[in-house]
Amino acid sequence: MNVVLEGALTGLGVALFLIAVEYMNLRKLARERAKKRHVPPVFDDIERRRLASLVRFCILVPPAFAISYWLLWG
Repeated sequence: MNVVLEGALTGLGVALFLIAVEYMNLRKLARERAKKRHVPPVFDDIERRRLASLVRFCILVPPAFAISYWLLWG
């Protein structure tokens, strides 16, 4: 497999893992807050912004991994 492609796929896996972990943590916080207030669990504005900024950051992770793999092993 091409080194650049391998790096991009590894970066994609890392990015998806980061997004999944952050989403699960935010969902847990929303459920705990909803349990205290006896309302349905929803993300507040800060949590939505936090998740959106992480997604924007994770767009750059696969190209960064591809470039780093190419520089190190290419």
